[in-house]
Amino acid sequence: MTSPRSLPMGLWWRRLWVMTAKELLQLSRDPVLLIIIAWFFTADIYIIGSGVSMELRNATLRVIDADHSAASRELIHRFRPPHFRLQGEIFAHQEGTRLLDAGESMLVLEIPAHFERDLQAGRSVDVQLQVDTSNTVLGTLATGYASRIVAGFSEDRVRRELGLTDQQLAAVPRIEERQRVWYNPNQTDPWFMAISELMTVVTMLSLMLPAAATVREKERGTIEQLMVSPLSPFQILFPKVIAMTLAILGGTAVAVFLILIPVFQIPIKGSLGLFFAITAVYVLATSGLGLFIATLSRNLGQVSMLVIVVLLPMLLLSGSWTPPEAMPEPLRAAMVISPLYYYIELGYGILLKGAGLDVLWDSLLGLAVLGSVIFSFGVWRFRRQLG
Repeated sequence: MTSPRSLPMGLWWRRLWVMTAKELLQLSRDPVLLIIIAWFFTADIYIIGSGVSMELRNATLRVIDADHSAASRELIHRFRPPHFRLQGEIFAHQEGTRLLDAGESMLVLEIPAHFERDLQAGRSVDVQLQVDTSNTVLGTLATGYASRIVAGFSEDRVRRELGLTDQQLAAVPRIEERQRVWYNPNQTDPWFMAISELMTVVTMLSLMLPAAATVREKERGTIEQLMVSPLSPFQILFPKVIAMTLAILGGTAVAVFLILIPVFQIPIKGSLGLFFAITAVYVLATSGLGLFIATLSRNLGQVSMLVIVVLLPMLLLSGSWTPPEAMPEPLRAAMVISPLYYYIELGYGILLKGAGLDVLWDSLLGLAVLGSVIFSFGVWRFRRQLG
């Protein structure tokens, strides 16, 4: 095999270009991989962005009203759409428990007897709210909304009992909460979910495609032909990475310009050129793990299973599912070994916040350092197998 140092530079680059063109041609003739790429960059992102919501909508509510007074009816009818959907009254605790256990109701509100009489007498009254929190996110939201509704009802009753006008209430010293929501002022879930899924898809395919391209060579028996050719291991390996990086960048462009912007109307506040450049760096970095997977696999099925094994820890340590602040300290420290953690910081910073490298340089540096280690390990493992 000819040493790369003894080759003229023009010949070396020509071999690299020819091998890259050959990888792109092979990819274009592989219907399975093309369908995978097309599906994940279009339909998958659309389904996740439009079908997964962390907002509370039409939570089913049943009521046990033992008072049937004007005050109890006022409290009940404060649980209104779009957050809650009243489904009628029940008359027994056992029925409420059965509905919660069967998933037929998410909340059961119980108002005790003499509710209005006790309020008029100035006595405090407890109401009971049972919440199905098998979905912890929606259950927590439902509890929070319900607490605010009951607190608002209590405040209005106190104000009416004291005879306070709006002008008098405004003159009373109090702490007023004013929230400012930045970057996603309407708290539109598809903005977050669609971008998160795009970065997850980029991660998965940057693991799968280089590994699949290499394993396809094994399955067809052409890897042995490449090994006895005058190509160096780097010239065999790197064109696969370049070709798959170009394919992923093309898919990312399709997702951005056909799904994120026109469908979900995500306002891109930063530089798309910078985002694509960082995506290319990220794909090159994580493709080292794909090459490592290729050295352990003999067919495409094994590649798929190993991609799942590698991808799940990256997702769990990335902050896309759980905020870093909510993680235990050991897991928070372990997040630095997940390249997806840096990519998410960079992606959201550029697309939604309009940040540049003057703000995100530390995340880019962490991605570059970790990516260099990962890619070098993948190349070393691949070259060792060829040797």
